[in-house]
Amino acid sequence: MELNKYFDHTLLKPEATRAQILAICDEAIEYGFASVCVNSCNVGIVAERLSGSVVKTCAVVGFPLGACTTATKVFEASEAIKAGASEIDMVINVGRLKEADYDYVSHDISAVVSRCHADGAIAKVIIETCLLSEAEIVRVCRLAAAAGADFVKTSTGFSTSGAKAEDVALMKETVGPSVLVKASGGIRDLDAARRMIAAGADRLGASASVAIMQEASESSDDLI
Repeated sequence: MELNKYFDHTLLKPEATRAQILAICDEAIEYGFASVCVNSCNVGIVAERLSGSVVKTCAVVGFPLGACTTATKVFEASEAIKAGASEIDMVINVGRLKEADYDYVSHDISAVVSRCHADGAIAKVIIETCLLSEAEIVRVCRLAAAAGADFVKTSTGFSTSGAKAEDVALMKETVGPSVLVKASGGIRDLDAARRMIAAGADRLGASASVAIMQEASESSDDLI
């Protein structure tokens, strides 16, 4: 598969301006990335700019902590979809997972996934691997799969570290072929992108997507 199709071209910094958001949309169109991923307040801007292109609009929900109420996440997802998002990346409640409140975590994920699917959107579940043990990664991936999530995703990129190839491999092994895996956080060069894909990533979340594509082009290696 072409490398460009792996990327969710991402700008989630709180200081991101409208001009910067429009610029990454134009980059995504130029390179044919999978999506542009932004905070929900910027979804309308992105959807309008990407209209008529093959690039999807993606919004994060409950970002970056995942510690808001389930109802808040569902409402944010619904609002983002109404504004034009066709993909939603929601953050789990990490604290509830750490204390083994699996019913809460399952309901939290299921509620957002159900809202997304009812509105025709893809649901990705951010589990924040850097804060979890291997057993917790396996547990939450199984919960996400049972909830019908389309993707499990490693990281927000706003915690203690980002994606690691070994975590991607564990996630892929856990969910199997029925759920896709997105690696995100700290993917800044071609080598990192290759390692994540080799480990089983189906999508890459990155703000360095253009730089990675340029590196691939310079190495005459735009295919993985």
